[in-house]
Amino acid sequence: MGFLLSKSMDASLQKQQEFMLHNARLQMERQIMMQNQMRERQMAMQIAWSREFLKYFGTFFSVASLGLCVGAIKRRKPGLLGPIVPLGFIFAYQLDMAYGTFVHRMREEAESIMSSEGDRLDLPLGIPTFDSIEKARRAKNTLTSFLEK
Repeated sequence: MGFLLSKSMDASLQKQQEFMLHNARLQMERQIMMQNQMRERQMAMQIAWSREFLKYFGTFFSVASLGLCVGAIKRRKPGLLGPIVPLGFIFAYQLDMAYGTFVHRMREEAESIMSSEGDRLDLPLGIPTFDSIEKARRAKNTLTSFLEK
């Protein structure tokens, strides 16, 4: 009688463990998908910001270049064309960020760093562990309770 009972309990425990593992896997997949969607949204916002900034900077660059060219011609001072060069570099950078291959080149460089220079990505003191987080939490609670007294 006890053998049959323990056998059914073992089978029930096995099913429960499989169910828990399945749920943990689903939760992790959902978390990964959520984090990826958040990353995609942040990247989209960053690209949208670059495009919006480019509109304003492009207008400024055009007006400033036109004004500097007219001023250089009227006053016969070619030195007035000097600011167009650095402004042109900034404009080209913003244009590349907004519509060019900047993001693709950046991703390729990041992949290269991750594959060949992974040691540069290590966190100081390593990856946080449960114990290190718990120790910091306890220290903060102790300090907070001490300060409240």
